[in-house]
Amino acid sequence: MILLILNLHVMKKVTGIGGIFFKCENPAMLKAWYKEHLGIDAGDYGFNFDWNMEVDPSKGSTVWSPFPQHTTHFNPSTKDFMINYRVENLEALVAQMVDKGISMLDKIETYSYGKFVHCMDPEGNKIELWEPMDG
Repeated sequence: MILLILNLHVMKKVTGIGGIFFKCENPAMLKAWYKEHLGIDAGDYGFNFDWNMEVDPSKGSTVWSPFPQHTTHFNPSTKDFMINYRVENLEALVAQMVDKGISMLDKIETYSYGKFVHCMDPEGNKIELWEPMDG
């Protein structure tokens, strides 16, 4: 009997939307409008929509955050938004992307709330990849 062992390569993937960030003319006014009309009470760093993961009962969140029109946070993209994608195993995902010829805009940075790195998509949209520390 011949035993065949397959080395299955499991691709790392996005596990959710970590945040939606966009430029606007007057962040304070827009935050106030959303608070008054839709109940989104955004502070200095936006508003967290909390949720629980179905398979893993750990708590997660998605940030909604207006930025000043002249922010440089989305550079080098000229678009008015940036999407933050929650990922698992950021280092492995970045290695896979680099192997496919995708350049990262910066090095992975670690904070108390997770690890971050940025790249651009083919249409010039800046993407933020985030491995949260949800514990």
